[in-house]
Formats: sequence, structure tokens, C-alpha cells
Amino acid sequence: MTAVPWQGHARDSAPYRRLLLALLFAGLATFAQLYSLQGVLTGVASEFAVSPADAALAVSAATLGLALAVIPWSAVADRAGRRRTMSWAIGAAVVLGLLAAVAPTFELLILLRFLEGVALGGVPATALVYLHEEVQRLHAAVAAGTYIAGTTLGGLTGRLVAGPLGDLFGWRTGVLAVSVLAGGAAVAFFLLAPRSRGFTPSMRGSGPSLVHRVAVNLRSLRLVALYGQGFLLMGGFVAVYNYLGFHLEAPPFLLPASLVSLLFLAYLSGTVTSRLAGSLSVRVGRLPVLLAAIPVILLGLAVTLADSIPLIVVGLLVFTGGFFAAHSVASGWTPALATTGRAQASGLYNFAYYAGSSVLGWLGGLFFARFDWPGVAGFAGALALLSGLLAVAALRRAPGSRPVQGTA
Repeated sequence: MTAVPWQGHARDSAPYRRLLLALLFAGLATFAQLYSLQGVLTGVASEFAVSPADAALAVSAATLGLALAVIPWSAVADRAGRRRTMSWAIGAAVVLGLLAAVAPTFELLILLRFLEGVALGGVPATALVYLHEEVQRLHAAVAAGTYIAGTTLGGLTGRLVAGPLGDLFGWRTGVLAVSVLAGGAAVAFFLLAPRSRGFTPSMRGSGPSLVHRVAVNLRSLRLVALYGQGFLLMGGFVAVYNYLGFHLEAPPFLLPASLVSLLFLAYLSGTVTSRLAGSLSVRVGRLPVLLAAIPVILLGLAVTLADSIPLIVVGLLVFTGGFFAAHSVASGWTPALATTGRAQASGLYNFAYYAGSSVLGWLGGLFFARFDWPGVAGFAGALALLSGLLAVAALRRAPGSRPVQGTA
């Protein structure tokens, strides 16, 4: 009797719910630590007497480490398993995060943040592939949107905890508190994540090599276009959040750091739009949702140019919602389009995504130094326009660009 192939957990099943909740905690542990320094950059710049662009290296070093590590982590995940790999990555990152909070010099802080990013790379390199293998295909886009929504909560939590505590007790206290919180989220992931049923270990010497799997995914124009979405959009997104605090703490606004950190509540709009984008992608197709997010991003950036704090907040909400809608679609589409080496395809997307965060996020500081906030907004807007043009050129006929049959 032929065994029935594994079809994935149904949407209304307990393992499905446990999986999404576990990935939510994994996203919380990962992204709270990754971006906690972004909420205290002014404190880092003050203590170590460095420029805003140099202080932003505390964020860029971590995202660069993550970008470089996602492909090696994907190879580990192919052999050791998705759940085990994520557990190793989160545990190591918590230890390194605790060490970074007590780094005595700026140079050591940057080194520890880089290593922390390397450790954290095991989560985004693996999470969407784990999800794709364990849930029914029909619900993969919705589940991916839910996971991305969880990552927004992680990024928000890290900034909101580190910012106010950093303003009251120093940036080190804020970062330390985030690492302790991430440790609790890591334990929750260990306890909740269900055993893999759709995973088949890759044995040494069997099947295509890692280099071959990476090369296949780099030869696909459609996949490269998706990697470009991550690189360009994330670069602009991190530039906005890196330098908005410097803009609002300077004249004419002169806001305290604790109040500026509340602007990270704008991430909640991304929590909503990530899930919404997943649902809409099933009904109208992934490409229309991705392209619709671009003008939303541009509108939000334009509104942040106002001299009114309430309008800046509205613009940031709109901008953040548009970004996470686009990221939800692009990241979830990547493993769906890959025919060989899904883990490597997802890893390449994350490499591009965090390379954009590191390189373009830092580059935005040069625009800030030269043109102040309008320079950063214009820079991020140009990146969003370029990503939209790339999507139109390469993804118009890609599988998934149209509605799933029977749902439109």
C-alpha cells in the first residue's frame, strides 16, 4: 500500500496554531534583539562620542552578520532539521546579546553585534521553509503573512523596551532587558514548535550540492527580482527608522528619546498589513498586492516631510504598513517559486534583505548628514520606486502572480 504524501497541517488544526505561535515567539526573540540598538542610537552616539552614521553601525553590524550567515544556516537546516537549527540560533543569540549590553568599547560592541547577527541568521533562514513544509499549500501565503506579522511585533518590542529604559537608565540597561525578554521568548519557541513532518534530511554526498542549489536560485530572474525587493525596500525602511530619531530629537522638535521611541508603535500597522497582504494575495494574486504597496510607501514618506509631529506619525504609520505588506508578499513568494533548494532560495532572499539593511541603511546616514530628513525620505522613496519597476519587469507572469484557482 502506497503511503499518502504529507500534505501539511490544516488551518484549523492544533499543530497549525502551535506552529504559528512558536514562529511568533521566534520572531519576537530574533527581531527584538536585532533592532533593540535602533531605539538607543542617540545614547550610543553620546557615550562613545561617535557620529549618527557611526552609531548606526551597531544596527548594520548585526544585520550584516545575519546576511552573511543565512546561506550557511540554510545548509545546517537541511541536515539538522528546521526546528533544531532555529533553537540553536536563538539560544546563541541570547548569550551574545547579553554580552553586547556590557561591551566596554565601541569596537567590541560592533564585533559582538556582528556575531549576534550571525547567530540570529538561523531563524529567518529557516522559518519560512519550516512553515512551507508543515502547513497545507493553500494556506501557506496566509501563514507566511502571520509569521511576518510576528516579526513586526518582535522589532517593535525590542525598540519599545530598549528606548524608554535606555532614556531612564542608560542604553545598556535597555539592551540588557531586551536580551532577557528574548530568552523567555526562546523558551516559548522550544516548548511550542511541533516536530517536523514534512522535512527530509539532506545527507552528505546525496542530491545537489549547496553550491548547485544556490546557483540554480541565482539563475532564476524571477527569484532575483524578489531578492531585489528585499534589498531595496529593507534598505529604505532601516534608513528611515535609523535616522528619524536623530531628526526628532533635534530642533525644532527637541523630543526626548523616551517619547521618540514610542514612534516604533507604527510597527503595529505592519502587523496588520502583513496578515492582510497574505489574505489578499490568495484572492487577487501576489503581484497586485506587491505593486499596490509601493505607492503606499511613497505616500507615507511624503507625509513625514511635514513640520507637524502628528502628521509625521501618520506618515510613518502609512509607510510602515506599505513596507510590511510588500515584504510579506516577497518573502512568502520566494520559497513558493523555488523548485530546487527552497531553504537556499529563502536564505538568498534574507541575505539580500539584510544586506540592504546593512549597506543602504547605513548609506541613508550620508544623505541625512548632507540633506537632513528630506534626504533620507527621498533616498527611501527612490529605492521603493526602483523595486516596483523591478517587480513589473520580472514578475508579471510568475506563478502566484494571479489568484489561487477557486478563490478569486
